[in-house]
Amino acid sequence: MASLQASGFLVSSSSSSSSKQIHAAILVPKLPSIRVPKLPTQQSHLELNTRDGYINTIPVEKNVDVRTTSVQESSSVSMATVQLYAILETVADRVEMHKNIGEQRENWNSLLLNSINMITLTAATMAGVAATGGAGVGLDLASTVLFSAATGMLVKMNKIQPSQLVEEQRNATRLFKQLQSHVQTVLTVGSPSKEDAKDAMKKVLALDKAFPLPLLGVMLEKFPETLEPAVWWPRNQTQKTNHENHFNGKVDQSNNGWTEELEMEMREVVEVIKRKDSEDYDRLGNKALKINKVLAKAGPLLTGIAALGSFMGSSHGHWGTIVAAVAGALASAVNTFEHGGQVGMVFEMYRNNAGFFKLVQESIKSTLDESDVEKRENGELFEMKVALQLGRSLSQLRDLAKKSTYSRIEGSPIDECASKLF
Repeated sequence: MASLQASGFLVSSSSSSSSKQIHAAILVPKLPSIRVPKLPTQQSHLELNTRDGYINTIPVEKNVDVRTTSVQESSSVSMATVQLYAILETVADRVEMHKNIGEQRENWNSLLLNSINMITLTAATMAGVAATGGAGVGLDLASTVLFSAATGMLVKMNKIQPSQLVEEQRNATRLFKQLQSHVQTVLTVGSPSKEDAKDAMKKVLALDKAFPLPLLGVMLEKFPETLEPAVWWPRNQTQKTNHENHFNGKVDQSNNGWTEELEMEMREVVEVIKRKDSEDYDRLGNKALKINKVLAKAGPLLTGIAALGSFMGSSHGHWGTIVAAVAGALASAVNTFEHGGQVGMVFEMYRNNAGFFKLVQESIKSTLDESDVEKRENGELFEMKVALQLGRSLSQLRDLAKKSTYSRIEGSPIDECASKLF
């Protein structure tokens, strides 16, 4: 009986333990089932197209290349637009280049001017002390070395004309910014053509030629025989046809805004620019050129005389040191007037202003030489541009043309310049 009870106890315990194990197994949480979506096929696309009763008859192909969409989107941008954006990046880089180099050459002008004046005045002081009977030999040798160094530095400085170089970079920066604004306007307002890209490319190369960055080999002549107006536009530049102009805005469909009175007005404006503005700036530019030539020769000549007098020293009764002191003081004054007064910059300013008036004349003449008025720029727009370039209103521009006509008829010179800006 005891054995039966024991065996029954074992059976019950084993069954209870097994039931606990089964219960534990049942309580284990199951992982959620993950369904992997199937790639859409032609049939699923068709089902989507026929949903809600709408039937799409366009066949859906398998293995559609995603790159096709990007190619189609990129093909909508014309090659001329891409080229103009590339030119725009180049122009922006040119603006920064000329701006940075202009600041650097302005530092050259101030540093060289101050350094040469300090050297010259120090040498002149030494020569003056030696003339009073001080330690003559040592001071004579020191002042001779300083005067010789100042002479060499002045020769180089007068040759490159740093103030004129600075003005060149200022003008280049302004003109490249103007070209940058023009390209941005073409891209914004209308659909550009290949001619627009070619025209912008020619203008960039013309500006590079007109305002070179290097000093060796291609530097502009600082002392020409006479003033030659600066040219920063393509010489073979022609007027665009009217459909290529993004600001055509016709008012009169028959003559594209041009009348006989407007053509006569533009011809009179050209005559005023030629007789007054261009002649005045040529005359002033040649005067500045002559003054700059005299100063550029006088400075090194005076420091050279001072070096020679200082080298002779007190062996000739102190006359050598006296000459050295006086010549050194004069050289410092001449150098200050030339480079401190920036005479080279003044000449460059006149040269660029003369180039501006030449550009206005060529623009008006090339427009009027086009016999087909439909190929010209719109007449009213062209008149407004010329008036703005000369700093005048439309009424003032017309009054100027009338004054020019009356002065020619009466044979008297006109007493008014075309431009009110310069």
